[in-house]
Amino acid sequence: MTYLSTLVPAYAEIFLLVMVCAILIVDLFVTDPNRIVTYLLVQLTLLGCALITVSTYQPGVVHLFHNTFVDDMMSDVLKLLSYLAMSMALVYSRHYLMARGLFTGEFMVLALFALLGMMVMISASHFISLYIGLELLSLSLYAMVALQRDSAVATEAAMKYFILGALASGLLLYGMSMLYGATGSLDVNAISAAISHGVENKQLLTFGLVFIVAGLAFKLGAVPFHMWVPDVYHGAPTAMTLIIGSAPKLAAFAFVMRLLVESMQPLMMHWSGMLAILAVLSMALGNISAIAQTNLKRMFAYSTIAHMGFLLLGVLSGNIDGYSSAMFYAVVYVLMSLGGFGMIMLLSRAGFEADNLDDFKGLNQRSPWLAFIMLLLMFSMAGVPPTVGFYAKFSVLQAAVNAGHIPLVVMAVLFSLIGAFYYLRIVKLMYFDAPESHVPISMQPDSSVLISFNGLAVLLLGILPGNLMAVCAVSVQQSLLLH
Repeated sequence: MTYLSTLVPAYAEIFLLVMVCAILIVDLFVTDPNRIVTYLLVQLTLLGCALITVSTYQPGVVHLFHNTFVDDMMSDVLKLLSYLAMSMALVYSRHYLMARGLFTGEFMVLALFALLGMMVMISASHFISLYIGLELLSLSLYAMVALQRDSAVATEAAMKYFILGALASGLLLYGMSMLYGATGSLDVNAISAAISHGVENKQLLTFGLVFIVAGLAFKLGAVPFHMWVPDVYHGAPTAMTLIIGSAPKLAAFAFVMRLLVESMQPLMMHWSGMLAILAVLSMALGNISAIAQTNLKRMFAYSTIAHMGFLLLGVLSGNIDGYSSAMFYAVVYVLMSLGGFGMIMLLSRAGFEADNLDDFKGLNQRSPWLAFIMLLLMFSMAGVPPTVGFYAKFSVLQAAVNAGHIPLVVMAVLFSLIGAFYYLRIVKLMYFDAPESHVPISMQPDSSVLISFNGLAVLLLGILPGNLMAVCAVSVQQSLLLH
């Protein structure tokens, strides 16, 4: 009983793994018309994980499994948001996948395995557990992209994703091995302490840091390691694109925090310069390339690259305000991304993908409410007040100004203005152009309620951002100060 009580912080992960195994077995006996049973079991699993995470919360920082796993407030908050994002993604995806014959137990099990990988990444405090979580997430996503086996485009996207992902993992591992050689440890806290006390082989340490930053940039999709993002977003079925573009960004933020901030804070002078270059290049190339896109998924892919530049801008500020604003930005981005890709799936139907800009022409005449929700989402992505996207960008810029990065802030504002063009172009198409199709939009009750909630949340959080911002600030502060 004593041993079981020491596992309390990892109960959510254990429960999720047990339920994934149970769902795999149950799904064998479920026929296609009754696949809703598997879907409901998955949603109940997510609810159960959330209840366990809330009920097992304890203040402070708890380490498990020989310091490879950490439970702190930041990890709990990010996990709860990951459950919510995955649950919303599955609601949006259900009817889209049904119409294409992809609503299978394999898809849902892979989604849960991806979530388990995210949870391990979020709570990792050791390079080995960080890497295991990353690979569990990555392998699940590779398989999801390739799930539509009769689609040459999806298969090609999966191959590109897999090859470039393997390259990024190799870079990360190489960097981690160099850090191990320089410090003699793979424990996040031990590495930080070793660097603080001085390392004999500083050259090896610097090389390791370069490889780790390169690997992180690959996983985030930051320039110049962004090549996979547009192809994967465009080639994968929209339901898979939605999952890739939403919840994993929360895990990526945690990954950056554990790797750079917690283990290599003494080297901040070195890695903040690298992040500054990545951030500027990402904002520049992401926003400028998005203007030329006619496919909405590719446009969102390039905008993701630009948003990751903003997230890195918060991290390179190097203080609690910067880290909490970056966390807030990641949460807000996930909310906007869910709404954007969810809208594409709502307008799609069997045999038709509503992923071109022209498909949104005259949406206001076909459905004024959906056009209004899309307007809120686009305004938020562009950073137009009073939506939450404006506050997210403002908080990141404010943290960067306070840290003395004035030139970076000026460039970020200029690239945001460029980025506003392609978001507002969608608003113009919806409200001022004639519709190309008059096919009525058929929506299921759960999806229509969720997209309304999604759009209004973007507006409400923009008007009242204080609570979410406070949660992010307190969780980051507690986690970093107590480590």
